[in-house]
Amino acid sequence: MRPARLGLPRLGFGLGLRSCHFHHLLRHPAEVAWFEIISENFMDDHGFARHVLSTLARELPIVMHGVSLSIGSSDPLDMDYLARLRALAAWVEPAWISDHLCWSGVAGYTTHDLMPLPLTEEALDHVVERVLRVEDSLGRPLVLENPSSYVEYAASTIPEWEFLAALSGRTGCGLLLDVNNVFVSSFNHGFDPERYIEGLPHDRIVQIHIAGPTSFGRYLLDSHDHPVPTPVWRLYRLAQDLTGGVSTLLEWDSAIPAYPDLVAELDKARAVLAGDLPEVPLSGPVREDASRPTGVIHDLVP
Repeated sequence: MRPARLGLPRLGFGLGLRSCHFHHLLRHPAEVAWFEIISENFMDDHGFARHVLSTLARELPIVMHGVSLSIGSSDPLDMDYLARLRALAAWVEPAWISDHLCWSGVAGYTTHDLMPLPLTEEALDHVVERVLRVEDSLGRPLVLENPSSYVEYAASTIPEWEFLAALSGRTGCGLLLDVNNVFVSSFNHGFDPERYIEGLPHDRIVQIHIAGPTSFGRYLLDSHDHPVPTPVWRLYRLAQDLTGGVSTLLEWDSAIPAYPDLVAELDKARAVLAGDLPEVPLSGPVREDASRPTGVIHDLVP
């Protein structure tokens, strides 16, 4: 019998660990309660990056967040990848391991992106079986994040929040609620983001992501390169009210500011929970000549 609650810690307010801040962090206090790493960036790196991570892990909790599990793919699970993930976890001893409800490859090819699933009973059965196998392989619960999306499947019959609720109920996995992704997808597909958050099992949510998207007018891109806008802060406050307060992580993966500026952006989350909702507009492309997104949406961050 899988436990009804994961019993994972409430870590407070954290940031993603990025290489451009390594030297700063070796010389100055972290000013945050924890760090989230991109798992793949540390699997085969035993040099300076591991040194920095080892130094920080002696002082602060670390969460491992992956982008390559491809839990929804029709390809067999990558057992070599799981072995490397398990080895990294044995070294880091993370508070938990997370990835995304998505597929990122098929027929042996990798898209280097996080693709949405058809939300059907068949897909749910498929993902349930794979999550249970991953949890058995890792020897610890898996935490899955809702992805941002730009297309939907005509075959889908289950709202994404109900799919996640059923998946968590049948496997014991935790949920990483990315309120920016909820906002992006709700804008792109025309659903109510508050209904999405209200429909999740709040006792299964162990972490929240906040980030800033890019507006391209008719759609939003989950770009992680802008300040968090007011609508995302509003969803963040709703989610924290419903969960009773869980770990918060600010994501910023492109055009990354100086470390003190990221800490200042994260501090807004504390202000929001204290009742101060900042007025921050949606932002357009970083480059004035940008008319369409380039590259991938979620990538390994150097």
